[in-house]
Amino acid sequence: MPTTAKRFENTSNDSERLFDNQFLERLTRTRTAVPIILFFTISGILLCWGYTREVMSVITLIETFLIGWLTFSLIEYIVHRYVFHMATNTSSRVTIQYKVHGIHHDYPKDKERLAMPPVLSLTISIILFFIFRALMGGAAFGFLPGFLIGYALYLYVHYAIHAYQPPKNFLKILWVNHGIHHYKDHDRAFGVSTPLWDYIFGTMPKRKQP
Repeated sequence: MPTTAKRFENTSNDSERLFDNQFLERLTRTRTAVPIILFFTISGILLCWGYTREVMSVITLIETFLIGWLTFSLIEYIVHRYVFHMATNTSSRVTIQYKVHGIHHDYPKDKERLAMPPVLSLTISIILFFIFRALMGGAAFGFLPGFLIGYALYLYVHYAIHAYQPPKNFLKILWVNHGIHHYKDHDRAFGVSTPLWDYIFGTMPKRKQP
């Protein structure tokens, strides 16, 4: 396992094994396009089902979709801040944190470890569907697509940040913030797809005083 110091220096496209078992190791890797296509497809099917079978209006679908999207952005922030960057005060926590997220900080250029394996993310999505369906009835057919599209766009933004130079427009802040999180202060800028919750919870990178 690389040292903490290397977490702010390594720009290699290489990585390291997480499991000795070849099958488990393969499951830790995926091309980011796979879950993005998967969740856009599932979301389209759910929206069509909600409109045709649940007889939901377009306005209701749009409203629940946007609420689902906003909810995902909050979950993205919470998971990144409190799970991916959990306190590593025990040896087991050190191991878990590294395998879940720390390896990404050590090897940020490894493009095959920017997303959860599709098998895992699909399983979680199925579980979420039944939970949302039980809690909100037909509204789940708008809410869950918004949640999943939020995740898919998060994956795309995260991949773009690590693969391409920042654009010369308002989206540049996403590149700047994530760069600060990786290479300067990993206790700031937890939002990847949006800085909204960093503003709300006070974890935006501190600006230098003139």
